[in-house]
Amino acid sequence: MEKAPRITIRTVQIQDISFLWDMLYEAAAVAEGMRALGREKALSLAVNRKYVEGWGRPGDAGVIAVDQTERPLGAAWYRLYPNEAPGYGFISPTIPELTIGVRVDARGQGIGSALLQALIALAQSQGYAALSLSVDRNNPCTAFV
Repeated sequence: MEKAPRITIRTVQIQDISFLWDMLYEAAAVAEGMRALGREKALSLAVNRKYVEGWGRPGDAGVIAVDQTERPLGAAWYRLYPNEAPGYGFISPTIPELTIGVRVDARGQGIGSALLQALIALAQSQGYAALSLSVDRNNPCTAFV
């Protein structure tokens, strides 16, 4: 693992929504089929859109890692889903499902781990006892899950 750059982790703000879309693509495009579709087509699919579309509803929360120049490096966030519209990692409507993505050029530096730790702390502070996550078998990070 490379030496981690100096990062700051802060909560997601409304101006971060476009970056959440970028990181959603990075998370979804681990699957060969999603990457083959390309960014526009993959993010237009309802199965993917649900992870960012309409951001700001009750149960939405997240964190962003930025470098010393405020350039975003990665994001981790969670949302609640109802029984009738579950996400990939759905367990229950009271357990948020998380999504995490790190820029390709920032991977392997501990940023994903730092984001995950910060998101868990945020969830605990908001009273959640658990988070769910669905990980593609082809994701190189599955060894850590």
